[in-house]
Amino acid sequence: QVQLVESGGGLVPRGGSVRLSCAASGRTISDVNMAWFRQAPGKEREFVAGSRWSGESPFIGDSLKGRFTMSRDNAKRLVYLQMNSLKPEDTAVYYCAASRPFSGGYEVGYEYWGQGTQVTVSP
Repeated sequence: QVQLVESGGGLVPRGGSVRLSCAASGRTISDVNMAWFRQAPGKEREFVAGSRWSGESPFIGDSLKGRFTMSRDNAKRLVYLQMNSLKPEDTAVYYCAASRPFSGGYEVGYEYWGQGTQVTVSP
């Protein structure tokens, strides 16, 4: 079992930056694939970024490359999402997710989810 708690959301000005954190507990995440998803009001949840446990470079959703980056600190059981040059359309609830089997950008494969943190980008 992995418990996930996101933090770092809030109100951000257009063009600003924010770093979200995801704290994992219950077991090590050194052999767990991690990901970030987001869900905007009235929209489907979408993949943002993912990180394989094997240490390969994180993969970012195509439309977010160049603005979003993901990192992890397995020793601290923390996963981060750095978001830069934020736009109002980035407003969403951001979720941290984890899975033992690699699931890529497919949310159905993720076994564990946090409760989400709201990010609101002002116009």
